[in-house]
Amino acid sequence: MTSVVLRQNESQDQLLKRFRKKIVKSGILSTVRRKRWFVSKSETNRVERNKTLRRLKRRTVSNKD
Repeated sequence: MTSVVLRQNESQDQLLKRFRKKIVKSGILSTVRRKRWFVSKSETNRVERNKTLRRLKRRTVSNKD
């Protein structure tokens, strides 16, 4: 559970900004977005395979230069 405590002489905007940074840093937001819809195991594997192929393709193109 992520929490922030209001510091002395700290505005609500600063508190909210610190809270948002903690959420992003902890990875909670990306996890929630990823789990928003159900994705089957085969779909996840297909997406990961395509990501890997794109990454390898970019590496080979950059190494040729």
